[in-house]
Amino acid sequence: EVQLVESGGGVVQPGGSLRLSCAVSGFDFSTHFMSWVRQAPGKENEWISSINPGGNQIDVEDFAKGRFITSRDNAKNTLYLQMNSLNFEDTAVYFCARGPGSRLFPPRREDWGRGTQVTVSS
Repeated sequence: EVQLVESGGGVVQPGGSLRLSCAVSGFDFSTHFMSWVRQAPGKENEWISSINPGGNQIDVEDFAKGRFITSRDNAKNTLYLQMNSLNFEDTAVYFCARGPGSRLFPPRREDWGRGTQVTVSS
């Protein structure tokens, strides 16, 4: 059974940081592209980033460039999203997903985890 379990969300003040993790099981993590997406209340889902199996090619949406860092540890079957300089607009549920993605073609919904809530609040 494929499982993607996100963790690390929470409440943070504007300007703060959080590190999300996604623990993966049920498939060969080291051979798959992985992605992060998010969904804010009342908004469409939004692709954030994708990383290749080797971890040396990362595509990032414009709003995340310079603030969000995507990485992976294939030995631990874990995907990470380091988020810095968070602002109110970053409040959303964050999902990891199996597969590549882009702004126009995000990963399939059926390949997402259950998500972790990130709330930016003063």
